[in-house]
Amino acid sequence: MPGSAQSTGAVTTIAPAARTYAPIVLAYVLVLVAWELAGSVFHVPKYVLPAPSQIVAALAKNPGMLFGNGWVTLQEVLAGFLIGVVVSIPLGVAIVSWRAVDRIVYPFLVAFQAVPKVALAPILVVWFGFGPGSKVTLGFVTAMFPIVINTVIGLRQTPVEMIHLMRSLGASPLQIFMKVRLVAAAPYIFGGFKLGITLAVVGAVVGEFIASNKGLGNMLLAANNAFDTPMLFGVVVFLSLMSIALFYLVELIEVLVLPGPLRRKGDANTGTGA
Repeated sequence: MPGSAQSTGAVTTIAPAARTYAPIVLAYVLVLVAWELAGSVFHVPKYVLPAPSQIVAALAKNPGMLFGNGWVTLQEVLAGFLIGVVVSIPLGVAIVSWRAVDRIVYPFLVAFQAVPKVALAPILVVWFGFGPGSKVTLGFVTAMFPIVINTVIGLRQTPVEMIHLMRSLGASPLQIFMKVRLVAAAPYIFGGFKLGITLAVVGAVVGEFIASNKGLGNMLLAANNAFDTPMLFGVVVFLSLMSIALFYLVELIEVLVLPGPLRRKGDANTGTGA
């Protein structure tokens, strides 16, 4: 019957997913249970290692404050990341297209990446003030490097045969770039996006450490000054969940934008998968 056939198909679809994710969920549950029991059995003080229940209780005291500060940090992260995308892709194209830019800019980018971003934060505060500008800028400079590098690597992976074929068909340089080189580089560029969005979280929080009265970084400092270890762990967990959500948001966009063969090519070359 049609109804039974549909239900059988649904079960067939769900079963592989259950087999894949059930062990992962079970592992996390066992870790949390062991963590909770260890605190009770070994009488670990909560200021040293709070139990998961104590962390949840600390977050539940004022969820409005947590989500309010989380929204501030999220805005800074997204703004920094988007600026990084707008700047980094054209910069990567310029590095690949012009040898002079490659020789001048590429070494500077590598040297700039080697500078600890904590050291840059006070300078950015002097330049952009105590408002969101310094945090957005720090998120941008933190996210920029992997996007530029992956863009350069991707554009240089374009098959030469495809370029020659397009030229033989009378395609213009812009058409070759848009239909061949950019398409071939897309999996690598999305790999840079995934790294960049998580690093933008790091940059924004570091900026909030230095100068801010709002955001999750400020909450971490306040909890540290008050020796509120459960809240410290809670904010760290919240930041981790935010980073994971942003990573998979970029991956979802990749799935929607890129066809399957291109995504599989990116998985094989970068080691990241949907």
